[in-house]
Amino acid sequence: MSQIYEGMFLLDNDVVREGYEGAKALVTGALDKHGATLLSARRWDERRLAYPIKGRRRATFLITYYQIDGNEIPGLRREFDLSEKVLRYLFNSVDAVPEGEVELAQAEGATDFTVPEPPADDAPDPEPEPEEPEEGEEGEEGTSGEAAPDGAEQASEDAPEPASEEAPEVASPETSEAPASEGSDESDETPEKQEA
Repeated sequence: MSQIYEGMFLLDNDVVREGYEGAKALVTGALDKHGATLLSARRWDERRLAYPIKGRRRATFLITYYQIDGNEIPGLRREFDLSEKVLRYLFNSVDAVPEGEVELAQAEGATDFTVPEPPADDAPDPEPEPEEPEEGEEGEEGTSGEAAPDGAEQASEDAPEPASEEAPEVASPETSEAPASEGSDESDETPEKQEA
């Protein structure tokens, strides 16, 4: 029975540097060879890996959606297991191709689309630039950078919050009796006193 799958493939960046279309064809060609109907295939991102895979520290991620007979999956897995150019892969069955995915894959086929060359294998990921607060927005510290009106001091974040005025009574460890609640119909006498 035919099923739609999402496939994520980690491509060796050396292969991507030789030509992205050729690297992409490694995956799409294998899918075609095993009878898959390709619905979408596009570059997802290029990232540093959490740990080295086959001696590589970075990879280009290719996301695909394809329809294939479930009996073909073992052969497809075997093909990618033997490939030195596909570092890792993951297949997940899905109900449908996510909205907008086909359009993103088609945009990759445009003549003006270019894939940036992957950085060196030991290059760190760029640090995200901190966002500047816009005028009127609060900054990181929770203040807008302006002094409090009339010279009033601002509350410290470390200051304890005031206790509630209606805090419930709690029995202290020295006494064994629980506090009497208001409106209680129970007598204050212990059972021994009631019998006497």
